[in-house]
Amino acid sequence: MIYSTLLSAASYVPNTPAWTPKVGIIMILCNIAIIALGRYVIQYPNEGRSLPSPQFFGGLSLPAFLATASFGHIVGTGVILGLAYLGAL
Repeated sequence: MIYSTLLSAASYVPNTPAWTPKVGIIMILCNIAIIALGRYVIQYPNEGRSLPSPQFFGGLSLPAFLATASFGHIVGTGVILGLAYLGAL
């Protein structure tokens, strides 16, 4: 009983859009938004190693930039999948 329920749940695959420039722009915008948000939310944004040109990366250090870029990709993936589910992409 439980096995058949898990099997039916595992067979559902969401609609994933193919890469287009629109998908790339959405990912870039999500990353920029999260990096800008991280600049104000991170308690110590300048701790650790600095980037070569910090003014281009929101004044963040390397660990803070990697953290915000990673979270930006997670948010961007959610936005892209959500828009694909709604049929907007």
